[in-house]
Amino acid sequence: MPESRLVEFYRGHGRDHRGRLLSHILGFDLDELESHHDYIQWLFPLPEPSGANASAPLLSKEDMTAFDTDDSLRRALVQSLELMLQFYGLKVSARGPDVSVARGGDFDERSRLWLTTGNHNFLRISRMLRSLWLLGLDSHAVAFLECLEGIYAENPMTIGSTTIGYWRRAATAT
Repeated sequence: MPESRLVEFYRGHGRDHRGRLLSHILGFDLDELESHHDYIQWLFPLPEPSGANASAPLLSKEDMTAFDTDDSLRRALVQSLELMLQFYGLKVSARGPDVSVARGGDFDERSRLWLTTGNHNFLRISRMLRSLWLLGLDSHAVAFLECLEGIYAENPMTIGSTTIGYWRRAATAT
């Protein structure tokens, strides 16, 4: 059976709906990550259609199996996570099965861009958490959520109880 467009994209030879390779998106600078809104659905796919990008791939059971059984796909997904965490001023570290996400040295500067009430990046974070969970990186999703819990504790009025509730469900959804 041929691989899906999503798996081909994550293998580095398939292109998204705009003709971009994964390497092109991973090469975006921080301004491009903010100004483009149609890549996140490719980096962090879900089984439901995207309301923001009708051309986004739908995550299938076959895709989930491919990520679950192929280390190279999961490594590429971690690269996508590292890029987005950099955008948020966060960083991931992994030692064997132990994964943590923490604030980076530029968190204060970066958070001014996204840590604002009702920011569209909150939706991106929900997508990221759920996609990580569905694609076999549940330890990364949980570590990301733990970091976000600390940010929420300091900024409850900005993030809001509804948003943190979405994040909590996304990081444990099957």
